[in-house]
Amino acid sequence: MKMTRFRWVLVGLLFLATTINYMDRQVLSLTWKDFIRPEFDWTDSDYGTITGLFSIFYAIANLFAGKFVDWVGTKKGYLIAIGVWSVGAVLHSFSGILTCGVLTGHWFVGFEEAKQLLEAFAASGQLTGVSAWVVKVASSDAVPTAMLAVSTVSVWFFLAFRLVLALGESGNFPAAIKVTAEYFPKKDRAFATSIFNSGASIGALAAPATIPLIARAYGWEMAFVIIGALGFIWMGLWIWLYDKPERSKYVNQAELDYINQDEANEAANSAEATEKDTSAAKEEKTIGFLKCFTFRQTWSFIVGKFMTDGVWWFFLFWAPAYFSDQYGYTSDSNMGIALIFTLYAIVTVLSIGGGYLPTYFVDKKHMEPYAGRMRAMLIFACFPLLGLLAQPMGAISPWWPAIIIGLLGAGHQAWSANLYSTIGDMFPKSTVATITGIGAMAGGIGSFLINKGSGVLFTYAEEQGKAFSFMGFDGKPAGYMIIFCICAVAYIIGWCIMKTLVPRYKKIEA
Repeated sequence: MKMTRFRWVLVGLLFLATTINYMDRQVLSLTWKDFIRPEFDWTDSDYGTITGLFSIFYAIANLFAGKFVDWVGTKKGYLIAIGVWSVGAVLHSFSGILTCGVLTGHWFVGFEEAKQLLEAFAASGQLTGVSAWVVKVASSDAVPTAMLAVSTVSVWFFLAFRLVLALGESGNFPAAIKVTAEYFPKKDRAFATSIFNSGASIGALAAPATIPLIARAYGWEMAFVIIGALGFIWMGLWIWLYDKPERSKYVNQAELDYINQDEANEAANSAEATEKDTSAAKEEKTIGFLKCFTFRQTWSFIVGKFMTDGVWWFFLFWAPAYFSDQYGYTSDSNMGIALIFTLYAIVTVLSIGGGYLPTYFVDKKHMEPYAGRMRAMLIFACFPLLGLLAQPMGAISPWWPAIIIGLLGAGHQAWSANLYSTIGDMFPKSTVATITGIGAMAGGIGSFLINKGSGVLFTYAEEQGKAFSFMGFDGKPAGYMIIFCICAVAYIIGWCIMKTLVPRYKKIEA
């Protein structure tokens, strides 16, 4: 019987979901500096607050998202997740209208009319009711009071809608990793993960080529609406195509045997296991949530995510602003689009091969899967060290930082694909989403620290000017150099701690 290959169709669907996920996440980073900031007068610190608290929302949601997916099942869990984040993405577009309603009392207006009303409000400087209270709560002598009210209220609404977005997006990776554990044997999981995880790169690649142009042509609000609507299309495909492999009409027995080869091999090597049907994996008990924290394997994954997720999110959220601040290329300029596109093109092309490297170590070098994966991760942990050169090489040409950050991002994505796969190596399938969610929570906390910290640092460095210096750079460039140094060493430190916690493979039994 010729084996079907439906598992790769699902990888394509996971890839599409991850692409949409990252496009929704990146709409703000590509519109805030050149489209939203002029309207609401945000500072770098304001933007750092929004991105940082998004990371915290995402972290807290991830703590429960994995358990939720394990509880309701992969199909319902993924469907609910993308539905919630798509609604959250679209809601961002109404922040201007709602800010206008709160401050001026005009609620039933369109996007353009809301802009005009807010401009008139800021120009008049007249504060009454809610607007006066807002200024009293967030008073600052350095900012005109009416403009402060607009800035403060708009930040609040963006934070509320980032909360909804984070709540839904937290389900993406736990559900996707659970699908790969259901549909792939251990040796193929890192490769499958690297393929769907490259959707993050494709999303980041497609975003600068589309979102600024949509914002310029139709307004930043429509960028949120159009990109957010893609998730609803994906939901229809998911309902049509997904089912567990043993129940799927698209999977024949040959493919099912291939998927379940790990269980079959373990059963053959255990006298006790031979008495069980190899399909018994679906009957596995789930490890209790609190008990998960008693395993070194869980803490190894937590450390890996905490140390490195913030690096990826920093470049995802701040790269457009970096090229605008340092070189004057706005996100909708041809050069700005080209730089960001090149950056993520490098990430996309190079990161996919990262999932194949451990397969090479296992098949060609006959290494045990966990050992092969850790060796591959050590190699990828060296890529971010190139980040130390990004700011100095930028003095020659802005293309150098774009290329170097792209190589760093490729290293991260390859690292991330293998890091996720360590869960399936060591934990039962019934607990994969739970552990994924716990690790993603740790990654969200790390992301909060670097994004909020960056916003505060950049605002402070810009205010200090030449009085603030680091490694030959002054002002905001010095701030960027500090963050690049932190990003460069995070992976090596993370790998060393992970290897100390789990020096060799040990499977956890439910």
